[in-house]
Amino acid sequence: MDKCQYTEVPDNCGSVNKQNKNEAWKPFMKQLLISSGVWASVFVFGLGVGAPTMVIPQIRKEANNTDIISDDMASWITSVYGFSGFPFVLVLSIVTRFIGRKILFIIGILDTSAAFTVLYFSTNITHILISSIMQGLFSACQIVVTVMVLTEYTSPKYRGIFLTIKSATFYWGIWASNAIGAFLHWKNIPLFGIICSLYILLTICMWPESPYWLASRGRFEECAASHRWLKGCDEDSEKELEALINSQKEYIASCGTTKLSARERITDFFKTIKSIEFYKPTALSITTGCLGLFSGKLVFALYAIDILKKITNNESTAYVAMLVLDGITILSMYIGCSISKYVKRRTLLLVASSIGVLFLFILSLYLYLIRLKIITENQYVSVSLLIAFSIAVSCGPLIMSMSVYAELIPVRSRNLSVCIVGLSGKLIIGVCLKLAPLLFRFSGLHGAFLTFGISSSTIILILYKYLPETKDKTLQEIADCMKGVKPNKRVVASQKLLVNDKV
Repeated sequence: MDKCQYTEVPDNCGSVNKQNKNEAWKPFMKQLLISSGVWASVFVFGLGVGAPTMVIPQIRKEANNTDIISDDMASWITSVYGFSGFPFVLVLSIVTRFIGRKILFIIGILDTSAAFTVLYFSTNITHILISSIMQGLFSACQIVVTVMVLTEYTSPKYRGIFLTIKSATFYWGIWASNAIGAFLHWKNIPLFGIICSLYILLTICMWPESPYWLASRGRFEECAASHRWLKGCDEDSEKELEALINSQKEYIASCGTTKLSARERITDFFKTIKSIEFYKPTALSITTGCLGLFSGKLVFALYAIDILKKITNNESTAYVAMLVLDGITILSMYIGCSISKYVKRRTLLLVASSIGVLFLFILSLYLYLIRLKIITENQYVSVSLLIAFSIAVSCGPLIMSMSVYAELIPVRSRNLSVCIVGLSGKLIIGVCLKLAPLLFRFSGLHGAFLTFGISSSTIILILYKYLPETKDKTLQEIADCMKGVKPNKRVVASQKLLVNDKV
C-alpha cells in the first residue's frame, strides 16, 4: 500500500478502550474546532454567493443606469459559480482519493481569498464576472470536501446537528452579505470574506488527516490514531473504528494484489455503478439535494430584491423586507437544527417540506387571484405568507437535504459517488439560477411558485417511498442498510476476517 510520509497523530488511548468520563468533552471540543472551520468556510461561500444581490443594484444606482449591467449579464454573475465549479467537482473527487481532505481544503480557501481580492480591486463588470468564475473551485469544495470532513471527522451523535448547522451557516453568509450591502459599500463584502478566510486557515493547521481516508489507503495504525484523537476511546468509538478497519480490510482483500488491465478497470467501474450499494444512495443523494433547490428558497434569496420590489412597489421597503426574511430564515434554520437533535431526519425533512409546498401553492393561488383582480393585494399578507414559507423550508429541506445527502454517500467508492452527486448538483444549480429570471418574466411570480411547488411535491413522494432513516447511525451502518446487510452479518464477516489474518 501507499507508504507516504505521515506525521502520526499521538495515540493517547494506548491499549485502554474505556475513556475517562472527565475527559469525555475533549473529543467533542476537537470535533467542534474542526467543524467551526468548515462552518466558517460555508459562511464565506454564502458571502460570495450573496454578493451579486448587493453588487449589481449598487453599481446600477451609482451609474444611474440600469443598462450598465444587463439582465443577462446579471444572471451570469449570479449563476456562473455553479458552471465554473462543474469541472472542479470532477477533479477534486479524483484528487481526494490520493492526497486526502486537508490539503484540498487549504487550496479551496486560498482560491476564495484570491477571488475576493479580485472582487475588492475590481473596476469594471468583467472583473466582477472573473471573480465569480474564480469561486468555482471553492464552490466545488463545498460539495466534495466539506461533506467528507463533517461526516468522517465527527461522531454519529454530533454529525447530524453539525451538518444542519453547516446548511444554516450558508444562509447566514448570504444574510451578512445583504446586510453589509444594504448599509455599506459593496466592497466591504470581499474585505470581510478575506478576514474570515484567515481564521479558516488557522483551524486547518490543527486538523489530522481523515481516518476514513487513511483506512482506504491501508494505513490502519495511522487511521486508529487519528480516529481516537478525533472521537476518543469510548465503547461506541472503538466499535465504529473496528467496523471501519474490518470493512476496509475486507474490501482490500477482495481487490487482491493483481494489477487490473484497462479493460478490467472499465468492467469494474460499470460493476460498481450498477451495484445497489452505489446507485441507490447516490440517486437518493441527488434527489434529496434537488429538494433543497426546488423548494425555491435559494432562487428567491438571490433574486430577493427584484421579487420584493414587485410585491412592495418600494425599493427601501424591499431592502428591509429582504433582511427581515433572511433573518427569519436563519433563525428558523437554527431552530430546525435543535429539532433535528430529537426528531428523526426523514420525518423532519418530509413533514417540513410538505408544509413548505403547501405555502408555495397558497402563494401561487394568492398572486394569481391578484393578477385576475379578483382580490386586491395586501403587502402584509404577501410578506406573512413569504415568512411562513421561509420558516417551513428552513426547518426542513434547507438544513436536512445536505445532512441526509452527506450521510447517504457510500463508504466505498465514496469519491465516485461524490463526483456524480457534485456534478449533478452544480449543473442543476447553474441552470436553475440562470433560467430563474426567464421563469419570473414569462410565468410571473405566481407561475414560479407553482413550478417550485409541483417539483417539490414530486420529489417528496419519491423520498417518502425510498429514503431510509439515518439518525444516529454510523456511516458503515448506513451503507449496510443500503445493501440490506444486517449488523449481525457484519460481525460474523469481521470475525472470519480476523481468523484469516491470524492464519
